[in-house]
Amino acid sequence: MGRGRGARVRAAVIERHGGPEVIELREWPDPRPAPGEILVRVRACALNRRDIWVRRGLREQRLPHILGTDVAGEVASSPGARGDLAVGTRVVLKPTLTCDRCEFCAAGRDNACVAIRMLGGAVDGGYAELISVPRANVFPIPAPLSFVEAAAVPVVFLTAWHMLVTRATLRPGETVLVVAGASGVGSAAIQVARAHGARVVATAGSVAKRERTRALGAEHAIDHHKESIADEVRRLTGGRGADVVVDHVGAATW
Repeated sequence: MGRGRGARVRAAVIERHGGPEVIELREWPDPRPAPGEILVRVRACALNRRDIWVRRGLREQRLPHILGTDVAGEVASSPGARGDLAVGTRVVLKPTLTCDRCEFCAAGRDNACVAIRMLGGAVDGGYAELISVPRANVFPIPAPLSFVEAAAVPVVFLTAWHMLVTRATLRPGETVLVVAGASGVGSAAIQVARAHGARVVATAGSVAKRERTRALGAEHAIDHHKESIADEVRRLTGGRGADVVVDHVGAATW
């Protein structure tokens, strides 16, 4: 994503690592799309935990840098593109940039690309008025979704879909245990599982979070502070247990 001279945009930039105070609103060089890229005017950018990691310096990062992994907006410039990606089209961005040449990309496992990069990580992200990304990363937003709603989708729903559909090959009628069901990935996993006809049992540590998991479609919500997850799952399934477990946090957390 090359930057040209001349025109400037506003962007939220970090020049050092630390707390929220290191984020500065400033002018930034206008992104100049490379061949095959589309310029998108950002209308919404979700706050992802990755943004916090990068801001704090938990991941190696060149500075100065623009955060923002989950991006939605509208096409500002689309050389040669027509139809579903014409100028003005509302779009959401796939956050991973891949080479499309390595053995993993060739096998459809682009999440394991040897040269994978993420918006807001290895490349500048969506905390700016404009962003330029490859055509393959741009998708029209379905009519019912707002920019804000669309920006909440990319990382968590792509992760949940990959876990449940691609890896676990979830089938209707199966029981899915979602650990940390009120988290981003957890809440997405509940909805993906229910959409595939699965029964969902979730865990959460507070009353409000357990109520949230039920509202999203979980049939049961386990208090992981006071109840044994294993015992409760066996009880709820007649001793059979869960067919699929979505655990993106690890035992040290729950």
